[in-house]
Amino acid sequence: MGGGTLNEDLKIVVTQPEEGVYKAFSSLCTHKGCVVSTPENNVITCACHGSEFAADSGKATKGPATGGLAAYQVKVEGDGIVVA
Repeated sequence: MGGGTLNEDLKIVVTQPEEGVYKAFSSLCTHKGCVVSTPENNVITCACHGSEFAADSGKATKGPATGGLAAYQVKVEGDGIVVA
C-alpha cells in the first residue's frame, strides 16, 4: 500500500493509500504545473521543486505548492479502476 500509478498521457495519478481504497488526482503540481512522480509511502512528490502531496487526499503537505491536487472520482469495476 501507499503506492500508485502515474499516467502521463491522461495527466492522472492513481493512488492506493490503503488496501481496497483507490484515489485519483491531477498529476500536475499546483505550484508550477510540473508532472508529479509515482506515489511512494503515501506521498506524491513533485520532482521540480520538492512539493509533496498526501496520497489519500491530494492535499499539499510540503511547499512550495500550497494548493492540493485536483481530485477525480474513482470506481472499481471487476479487476479494473475507472476514473471519471
